[in-house]
Amino acid sequence: MMATISRYFSLSVAIVVIDLYTKHLIEKTFQYGEKLTFTTYFDLVRYHNEGSAFGFLNDAGGWQKWFFAAVSLVAVTVMIYLISKHQTEKLFCWGLALVLGGAIGNLYDRVTLGYVVDFLNFHYQQHYWPAFNVADSAIVGGVGLLLLDSFKAKS
Repeated sequence: MMATISRYFSLSVAIVVIDLYTKHLIEKTFQYGEKLTFTTYFDLVRYHNEGSAFGFLNDAGGWQKWFFAAVSLVAVTVMIYLISKHQTEKLFCWGLALVLGGAIGNLYDRVTLGYVVDFLNFHYQQHYWPAFNVADSAIVGGVGLLLLDSFKAKS
């Protein structure tokens, strides 16, 4: 069993490493608000998100940093417990491992920088999706796996 659980946590660690490294490269290369266009629908940018998803509470005055950090710490603790308890439920644990890695990556930014670095920016003409990062992508993918798992027949 320990080999299985280490795979889940290894995925989480890989997500954190890739996320923090890509954010570091963006911070080193781009000034805040700077944009590099790759295609008619994708840019690399450097934005700072002080709130949560889609910039919710971005301008709340600072208290949101510690609120979201506390919520993230609780979520990380619960996910570690759930992976440990349900290690034989593969789809469930892979989903949690992705969410866990993403949560830790964004938590690190929030605590050390006071904001989360976002840099992937997709758009169609003048319609822009909010910028996001590797951690956000892992969280969305993990939630997708968790939803898929919820539709499986339980024995």
